[in-house]
Amino acid sequence: MKKLIQSLRDRMPAWADWLDVLVPLIEVTLIGLAAWLVMRVVRLLIRRVTRTYGLPVNVAALFLRLVAVLVYGGALLWALERLGVSGAVLWTAFTGFATVGAVAFFAAWSVLSNLFCTLLIYVTRAFRVGDVVELLEAGDKPGMKGRVMDINLVYTTLLESGDAQSGTSLQLPNSLFFQRVLRRWHGGAAPTEAERPRP
Repeated sequence: MKKLIQSLRDRMPAWADWLDVLVPLIEVTLIGLAAWLVMRVVRLLIRRVTRTYGLPVNVAALFLRLVAVLVYGGALLWALERLGVSGAVLWTAFTGFATVGAVAFFAAWSVLSNLFCTLLIYVTRAFRVGDVVELLEAGDKPGMKGRVMDINLVYTTLLESGDAQSGTSLQLPNSLFFQRVLRRWHGGAAPTEAERPRP
């Protein structure tokens, strides 16, 4: 059998030797093109979701980067496999990186929960910049109250008193808004203590 294969190789033209190099390069190019097309579709979807739900640009950019790492990382592993890198080596490297990633995920859990809660604040439209909100301690006890000045990836800034230059403000972790009862005043200012209904 080996003699037959060798005799067939001897009879092939000289350009046929390039097929061993050319076919994997074409496959790698197609894998790269497919990953690029997937990312184009993902970008269009994220733009549409951002417009529909009013997500901030930094949340959309963070999600886009996460998807890009997954898509391009998968394409890289697939391309290396097509170039002849051993599957066992790729699997060992992948599980090693996944283990390190899992440890980092648990180490940064509070930050990640705030990032996820930021996304939930925008998707559920719990409140928006300019609304007056109050986090209640328990039942009807007064809590932290102020006008929402900014919502970033980790904190929501509430203007507690005065104005933005000379007043006081609170920076609350976004996860706090999903752990307590939230009172929201739609438009206008919050009622004063005298205007508040008594139980």
